[in-house]
This record gives sequence, C-alpha cells and structure tokens, in this order.
Amino acid sequence: MSADGSEYVRDQRYLTTRITADGRDGFPVEPGRYRLVVSRACPWANRSVIVRRLLGLEPVLSLGICGPTHDERSWTFDLDPGGRDPVLKIERLQEAFFARDPDYPLGITVPAIVDIPTGKVVTNDFAQITLDLSTEWRGHHRPGAPDLYPERHRDEIDAINADVYADVNNAVYEAGFAKGQDAYERAYRKLFRRLDILQERLAARRYLVGDAITEADIRLFTTLVRFDAVYHGHFKCNRSKLAEMPVLWAYARDLFQTPGFGDTIDFPQIKEHYYVVHRDVNPTGVVPLGPDTSGWLTPHGRERLGGRPFGDGTPPGPVADGEAVTAVTG
Repeated sequence: MSADGSEYVRDQRYLTTRITADGRDGFPVEPGRYRLVVSRACPWANRSVIVRRLLGLEPVLSLGICGPTHDERSWTFDLDPGGRDPVLKIERLQEAFFARDPDYPLGITVPAIVDIPTGKVVTNDFAQITLDLSTEWRGHHRPGAPDLYPERHRDEIDAINADVYADVNNAVYEAGFAKGQDAYERAYRKLFRRLDILQERLAARRYLVGDAITEADIRLFTTLVRFDAVYHGHFKCNRSKLAEMPVLWAYARDLFQTPGFGDTIDFPQIKEHYYVVHRDVNPTGVVPLGPDTSGWLTPHGRERLGGRPFGDGTPPGPVADGEAVTAVTG
C-alpha cells in the first residue's frame, strides 16, 4: 500500500535464481529435472503456460497445476488425487519454498519452477521465467517453434512490456484493491488511457511488435482474456468491457483462437479464484454465472492485416495429455 494506505503496491521481490544453458546460477537446463507449477487462474502463471506450449517444451518441462483458490498460506494441489502433486509429492506449494528457505519471508506465488530432485523452488520470477524459456531453453524447443523474443525487436518488446505491466497488467489490481477513491480513480484512468493507446496501435497492425506473435502479445493477452470475466466487475474497471473496445476485442479473439492461447484458458477457474479468494472485494464469495464466453470463438477479421502468427515457425501440436482446459460456453 502507499503511505496513506489507499494505493495498492505489488511486492515485486522474487527468487531470482535463473535456470540457464550454462548453469551459471547452479541450475543448468536439463530435460526432466524441473517442474513448472502454475494455476490456471493466475495471469502471471498463464504467461508461462502459453510460452511453454508455443515452444513445445512439454516433454522436457513438466507441469504441476494448483487449484484455483488458496488460503493465506499457499496454493494447493487440490485438483490432484489425494490433494498431492504426483511428481513433487507435496500438498502445498509452500512446502517447496520452505525446502529452499525454512524462513522464507515472501509471497508463495505462481508460476514457480521447482527442482524435482531436491524439491526446492528455483525461481518464481515470472517476468524472467518466460524470457528464459525462449532463450536459455532454446536447445529443447520443438522443430518450428516461434521466436517469441527476437533479438532485433527486444528493445521495442521490453519498452512495450514495461508500459503494459504498469498501466494494464498491474493497473487492474491497483484499481481493484484500492482503499481510497483517489487511488482507484488514478488506476482506472491510467488503465483506460493505455488501452486506448493500444487500440490505436493495433488498429493497423495484427501484433504489437513486428509481424508475428512475441512475448509482448502474450503479456497483454493474459490480462485482456480476464477482463470481462473478472476485472470489469470485480475490480471496477468498468468504463468499457473488452467486448466494447472493437480493436482490442478482435485482437484478443485472434490470439485466443491461435493454438497455444485459448487452449490454456479455463474461465470457470479464473472466476472462482478472483471471486472466492478476494473476500475483501467480494465478501460473499458468490461466483457470477456470466459472462457468455462463446463470443471468444466468433470471427475476428484480423487476417486482413497480414502477419504470420508463428513467424517462420509452425503452430504447436495438440494439447498434452492431462492439460486440457474447460471449453468455452454460452
């Protein structure tokens, strides 16, 4: 919170140990050694799931999926038989953080990558995780994997990511968790000012940078796909629904219908997380039945702008066994 307690400030202290090709932090890239732990509900974790799928890393980096809700202690593996992750053999993600540091003082967050042999979390630095999957894990990408962080565009991608993080990804939380009117209105105005800028940018181009999907599109998508389901009502970001912003709505549908995006989205889990966990915002814990999600599958018309979704690469294959999500419904 801010000094007067009215403004939400995200704690950005994470375990920043990196898994790299050369193992300079003590954790070299090794097939089968690590487990990516996520929740379908979390937008920060959703990024890593999309990148893993687009790059075809499923055979070398396994996926542990926590349930959509958690208490003050930790995310839990309540979706697994017996409420225990079948690989890590733990009930709470907290156990992997405490295995690394028994006095771990920070948040138990997803995504987190766990070293399977030791059961210790290596990193929960969500922004670096996806970049490292694109660069440090390159030797294990599938044939035809897209380049999501091309060197020639990195400065532009980084600049857009910084603006999108501050004004969109995090601003919805600043609005939703504001404890005062002024703090809420600052976040609200910042959010919609940036969404208007993004609409203008995307009116004549299919993707944010270059002519193919990059890390920048993935980071924006995971907020947009949650917008009407939770941020518009639950977080009071209600100037416009995404479906009322024509360019962004078409852009988001284009991505949703691209393999690797919509097939990672579970709307029931997303809604359950926000409306059940955030009791300070939604004291009753009642989860809304709407909105109708079938619109995500309607034609978007973005093909007319050209572009190649996967650049010189190809689409990912079918969703891995055990990783399918709940289909969109009316």
